[in-house]
Amino acid sequence: MNTHLHRPKLTLATKVTIVRIMGVPVFIVLLIYYLIGLVRGEDIWLERILALVVFTAVALTDALDGYLARSRNEVTDLGRMLDPIADKALLLSGLILLTRPSLPALAPHIPIWFTALVISRDVVLILGSTLVHALAGAVRVHPRFSGKLATVFQMATIMWVLIGGAERQFNWFLGAAAVLTALSWIQYVVDGARQLAHVQHGPQK
Repeated sequence: MNTHLHRPKLTLATKVTIVRIMGVPVFIVLLIYYLIGLVRGEDIWLERILALVVFTAVALTDALDGYLARSRNEVTDLGRMLDPIADKALLLSGLILLTRPSLPALAPHIPIWFTALVISRDVVLILGSTLVHALAGAVRVHPRFSGKLATVFQMATIMWVLIGGAERQFNWFLGAAAVLTALSWIQYVVDGARQLAHVQHGPQK
């Protein structure tokens, strides 16, 4: 009997996701070099553009690996685990590095309150999922459209900073991302509370 037939396959979609994850440190290095240049009074536009290109490529290929997994019927547990890691690593690294109020040369920049909002939401979701899993034995995550849209606007906000776009449009992206992030936060918390309530007040035998 060929035991290789029972080993999980590294699908094409998963390979794309792995490449996306590998692109995150490249983005971080390019952006750090650019920011170091700004601190020295040097605006090295090539590093900024390269960081933007890498960020955009990693962000856009999120749709590609999802399409490949569905169209080829190759949705795997590994892919489900790695895909959000790629998204969060890219978003959080961009948000944290571009939250630089002490660097006037970086305009516009991500405000501290927005970065804190995104990080605190993710921390609450992780803690909430852990709590629900411990008490209910399983976590049923219902993807919310607001959460997906929040991710899109978060990425658009970071791209606008890397482009060095106008402040007015930046504030629009930022405001939309903040509202959607807060909305998705509330919806996920409500979902978790309902799952806990179902366990505690389940049907009596």
